[in-house]
Amino acid sequence: MDFDDTPDEAAYRAHVRQLLAEHEGELLRSQPGKEAPDARQQEAELRRTQRVLAEAGLVGVTWPRAHGGQGGTLVQQAIVQQELARARVPALINHIGIGMCGPTVIGHGTEDQKRRYLARLLRADDVWCQLFSEPASGSDLAALRTTAVRDGQDWVVNGQKVWTTLAQVADYGILLTRTDPSRPKHAGLTMFVVDMHAPGVTVRPLRQMSGGSGFNEVFFDDVRIPDSERLGEPGEGWRVALTTLMNERVAIGGAGSDIGLPVEILAAHARERLPRLEPERQVLARQAVGRAVVASLATRYTGYRRFTVLSQGGVPGPEASAGKLAGTAAGRLVADAGVRLLGDDAVYAQTADGDDTWARSQAGMPGIAIAGGTDQVLRNILGERVLGLPPEPRSDKSEPFSGAAR
Repeated sequence: MDFDDTPDEAAYRAHVRQLLAEHEGELLRSQPGKEAPDARQQEAELRRTQRVLAEAGLVGVTWPRAHGGQGGTLVQQAIVQQELARARVPALINHIGIGMCGPTVIGHGTEDQKRRYLARLLRADDVWCQLFSEPASGSDLAALRTTAVRDGQDWVVNGQKVWTTLAQVADYGILLTRTDPSRPKHAGLTMFVVDMHAPGVTVRPLRQMSGGSGFNEVFFDDVRIPDSERLGEPGEGWRVALTTLMNERVAIGGAGSDIGLPVEILAAHARERLPRLEPERQVLARQAVGRAVVASLATRYTGYRRFTVLSQGGVPGPEASAGKLAGTAAGRLVADAGVRLLGDDAVYAQTADGDDTWARSQAGMPGIAIAGGTDQVLRNILGERVLGLPPEPRSDKSEPFSGAAR
């Protein structure tokens, strides 16, 4: 495929740049190595930034116009992402809502749910999270134990989720539960929209080795969810979840977006730091940077090929797993090369002026390798669904599930 902009794409890119220039004073800018002094203030600024971008038509680019989107193409979405990165605008606070939760509501929600939730999601009036993984069911998601029991017009939910990104600031989430433990594990699941401020919902941030607390564990103690907040029919939760998962892998790395720090930031870092290194260290650092650049650009351009398929009416499939798998490996190479360029400063996990960008990126990459499907699970998906290799024999797909807590 041709990676240069077509005339229409060039015009759209110019339009995006003009919009960003017009709203320059209203947007939060990334400051590498400098963290906001107050988490609440940072959250408010991120919400405001997304609201400004949404009002400018730069959020939900590929969403249908009927649901508040722009009805644009995936190539246009990529252009917006590239221009936001160029302008140093941080990742949207509601990226999980836009890339995963929103498409699930669009695909399986009622008209009332779409009316109540989607416009507010795009503007970050409401931030969303995805409540899937549990302590005993991460890679084997269908083995989840969180239960939802029908009680009149409500469902009563009990259980625990873990590794939930943005739960600490989320207003709503999509929650996968077990509603019929007598059926095989994939068949007894049901999905709901849950109010994260409802009585009985407890969020506990998990401190990571990077110093951040982006992941959380979430507890549900007799949480009542109206039946009107169900997504899909009872027992169809796995089908609904597949919509989320396919969109998740495209959002994380299946459509040309960088995982971790963009390679352009590494290139700028190399230009600054390489001359400071001793000659023998320069050789190793140049090799590390070269490997990282090649891996990152190969992943990016392979993702753009996925754009072509999706833009022609294709749907996200198992091939997106390859993008996430390769993107994670490339992200690790970028982070490792960035730390190597620090030279002796790497001992202190930051530069002499206190910039810890590369150390934080390196420490965060193991978590990225788990989020959205572990490397091992993604390899299984590629082997079975893309290469056609025979799966391992499994009886748990046909036997009644017996692990749900009563």
